[in-house]
Amino acid sequence: MADRRSHRFLRRALAVGCLIAAAGLPAGSSVTGPTDHGGPTILRVLQLNLCNSGRAGCYTGRSLERATEVISAEAPDLVTLNEICQDDVAVLERVFATVHTGRRVVSAFQAAGDRPSGGDTRCRNGQPYGLGLLTRARTSDAAPAVYRGIHPTQDLADPEERAWLCVDAVLLACTTHLANTSYGVALAQCRQLLDTILPTIRRRTGQPPVLLSGDLNLRDGGDPDVRSCAPPGHQRIDDGALQHIVATTDIGLCCRRSVTMHGATDHPGLLATLSIDGDWSGRPGT
Repeated sequence: MADRRSHRFLRRALAVGCLIAAAGLPAGSSVTGPTDHGGPTILRVLQLNLCNSGRAGCYTGRSLERATEVISAEAPDLVTLNEICQDDVAVLERVFATVHTGRRVVSAFQAAGDRPSGGDTRCRNGQPYGLGLLTRARTSDAAPAVYRGIHPTQDLADPEERAWLCVDAVLLACTTHLANTSYGVALAQCRQLLDTILPTIRRRTGQPPVLLSGDLNLRDGGDPDVRSCAPPGHQRIDDGALQHIVATTDIGLCCRRSVTMHGATDHPGLLATLSIDGDWSGRPGT
């Protein structure tokens, strides 16, 4: 038992050291996968809310171009996208692939629902509007599984039905954009996602590490407080406002950094470094 505890402590110390080292790399430097001796996988995650529907007051028409610049400069391993149009994912996936040449990359999109029509919420250009996710994946014959849905609790006064999206790659990577019209509804959506939906997927997929990154429309210290929706032991960092990254305890999470969007959208980019135990790097299906 003592040997096991020592081994776990050593692995955690190694992970923390790798996180600190990775956080010190200049923008555009590659952050590594697992080492040959079973060390942790070090990844960088970038959260972006692009306000690109063409309908909101924060729309500038420049956020997609700025997002391509940030992805090219920072070379993140995982990108979560809020308030985008469906074709934006393909544009950003091409950029993402150029900074991960020789690696397999995958993308996914989930539209927000539209209560009046029973269909998808639409951007001004007619495309479905919602969430996107870009990630590296291990070479495998099987494509990573994608999980998506509409939150069971919604603000009935808001025609937009908020959604969530996950891709099971090196980890179960998820994003969401919670209600902005009701803090109570946003809190309920957050709790349902972290307490019920994601744990259910996790049990069905072999207990992978889970990361949720997105615009939760809740604040640390707010009323309600975003900390009240994270299960015990989960780690969380934020941009000082509404964007958060929440991780299960088997992920080392550190070193947040805001990335300026130069006024192209109403949120900064949120960049963080994470470490996953090397045992997960070769999971079947990744």
